[in-house]
Amino acid sequence: MTLNMPRQFPKITLSEVDEETRLLAEKVYASALKEEDTKDALSMFTVPEDCPIGLHQAKERELLKELAEQHSEESAKRKKSFKMIRSQSASLQVLQIPVTAEWARSVVTPFLSPSSTCSSLPENCPEYQRVTISGDYCAGITVEDYEQAAKTLMKALFIREKYSRLAYHRFPRTVAQFLRSAENQTWKEEDEVLPDVCPCPREGEDPYSIENIPDNLSYELQTKDGIVYVYENAEALSQNRPRSLPYPDLETFAIDLSHVLAMIVDGPTKTYCHRRLNFLGSKFYLHEMLNEMAELKELKGVPHRDFYNVRKVDTHIHAAACMSQKHLLNFIQTTYKTEADRVVLEKGGRKLTLREVFEHLNMDPYDLTVDSLDVHAGRQTFHRFDKFNSKYNPVGASELREIYLKTDNLIDGEYFARIIKEVSHDLEESKYQHAEPRLSIYGRSADEWDSLSKWFIQHKVHSTNMQWIIQVPRIYDIFKSKKLITNFAKMLENIFLPLFEATVNPQKHKELHVFLKYVTGFDSVDDESKHSDHMFSYKSPKPEQWTADENPPYSYYLFHMYANIMVLNNLRKERGLSTFQFRPHCGEAGSITHLVSAFLTADNIAHGLNLKKSPVLQYLYYLAQVPIAMSPLSNNSLFLEYSKNPLREFLHKGLCLKSAPEALMEEYAIAAQLWKLSTCDVCEIARNSVLQSGLSHQEKKHFIGANYLKDGPEGNDIRRTNVAQIRMAYRHETLCNELSFLVDAVKTEAAIGTQPE
Repeated sequence: MTLNMPRQFPKITLSEVDEETRLLAEKVYASALKEEDTKDALSMFTVPEDCPIGLHQAKERELLKELAEQHSEESAKRKKSFKMIRSQSASLQVLQIPVTAEWARSVVTPFLSPSSTCSSLPENCPEYQRVTISGDYCAGITVEDYEQAAKTLMKALFIREKYSRLAYHRFPRTVAQFLRSAENQTWKEEDEVLPDVCPCPREGEDPYSIENIPDNLSYELQTKDGIVYVYENAEALSQNRPRSLPYPDLETFAIDLSHVLAMIVDGPTKTYCHRRLNFLGSKFYLHEMLNEMAELKELKGVPHRDFYNVRKVDTHIHAAACMSQKHLLNFIQTTYKTEADRVVLEKGGRKLTLREVFEHLNMDPYDLTVDSLDVHAGRQTFHRFDKFNSKYNPVGASELREIYLKTDNLIDGEYFARIIKEVSHDLEESKYQHAEPRLSIYGRSADEWDSLSKWFIQHKVHSTNMQWIIQVPRIYDIFKSKKLITNFAKMLENIFLPLFEATVNPQKHKELHVFLKYVTGFDSVDDESKHSDHMFSYKSPKPEQWTADENPPYSYYLFHMYANIMVLNNLRKERGLSTFQFRPHCGEAGSITHLVSAFLTADNIAHGLNLKKSPVLQYLYYLAQVPIAMSPLSNNSLFLEYSKNPLREFLHKGLCLKSAPEALMEEYAIAAQLWKLSTCDVCEIARNSVLQSGLSHQEKKHFIGANYLKDGPEGNDIRRTNVAQIRMAYRHETLCNELSFLVDAVKTEAAIGTQPE
């Protein structure tokens, strides 16, 4: 991306939007907001089997539509045109996709007969037993419904691509290639947009060096509508001429959001997505039955590699919970033994030593056990987020949390840094495990960033096996009630303005500039099940006008975080600095609309449990290969029993999953035992964890292969990942198959529209 290529946010006005779509989206949002009966907003196929009336009525309607279609000349014409395009696909004339022949062959592989496949496969594509479907694809669904579903799904993919590209988030190559083919355009590798991550310092380099810091610029900054605007100079600011960067607007986001919201309740789209998801699950079952031994044979032929020595990244771990219970207990007892007389806390204007703190709590550290420490979530925390959060207080004492698990305290966060360094040392010793701990920035004060970066550098917390995520708790209401901030815009300013200042004038903010090199993304965290009375729309008040005591809704938070990250990434890209990913907690509980907001704004998400409730969203997350970091152990303590977790179901269907626990190897072991996951399954999850992590391009090339950006077996180095080439080929061909159905439908509709009457 060159400097003479301005990137603008393409704005949409309300007059361009179908009014019916907007009203339907508002109805969906209102239904979820009021916590009414959401049967209409969810798939009819999630109705329990013992209540089959809705299913029976739906099938009757589908049958009547199919009977009517048989007597329709227009439908026959469309069906004939569609069959022609599908037959052209099978003869390698599929839409004349302007990419390499190898890719084109891999796309049509699922449509070729087994006998014709052998001679036409590229050399790097493994031979295995493929599952193919022949005959009339539209059986069971009318052509009109199929075309409508394909059109809406394609529109959603285009919307996600737009938001991903603008924010320098990743977007899968295969999906981008199909989208370009739908537009009769050529996909070019140089047009691909990827995040920029600072490579890990080489051995011998000082990771905290403040040399070679870029020069300051004369830019002016101003927060407007909750978004930081950048101006070339004071004159440009006075004339309101911001620098050419993509500044999002709330109205366009609300309109794009309404399109996807309306989709999830569209009958034909729900039916199509439900059928395709069922097919994907069944297809993988057949693939596993036919090829499990062949995959295992591949893995046994790989020297040195097994699950224990492939790279895996814990992409969802909180810094305050990165240590085990026993580790924290031992650390508390050790510090008491060696530093009991050290002043560690100020309370009520009086400074207390560690000994006095424990005397005040009426406890002896040597009597503490893992049970009495009580930092492990159990049955008592189920559906109790408040109790879950209280587990971050050792022995239920906020004083111990303040001393041991905070970065900003009387001892400048020294104990917390020492614990984290012990954890990072263990990771470095294990070599193959990495973590991305989350540190909190609250937005109550503009000084938080300077304090955090000072802690990071003063205690030398950097590790080659750790990257850092900044989590922003959605607790505006708490700060407002305590009169720490006057409106929501002030909270956003406290979070993002220091980052812009450090980007524009790094010489004035050297410590923060250095720290940001090791920060790879942002997270939005809190209890998703919290109810909000506000319905997010283009009419929502601007952040400066949000002066109420109540918390803004989830979608409001996500848009304004995404908007600032997008502008910041574009500014940092201009300066040759690292960019940030937006990776919110999403879909663990609460409204299904959370997942719609994240589909537009997030690079990847944590949890995603509620995708099980919406076939349309689940299928969209599959098509766009949105990375999902699932945490069955954490969910088991909060919202969903382990045995009911959809991780196995999502994995088999082909969603881009990574198991993201607080105890990495423990989570993998439990998942493998409970769900009988194969070695290839867990290695596939481990490979996904590296792909969706904030590791640099150089590190990913080293850990999972030089061609990791390519999709399918060509992008997999089995010697590093221990994932069978057969599995990679199956995933790639299946995704291409699903995408080609959508492109073919759009092409068919366009072809018929151009035919003379």
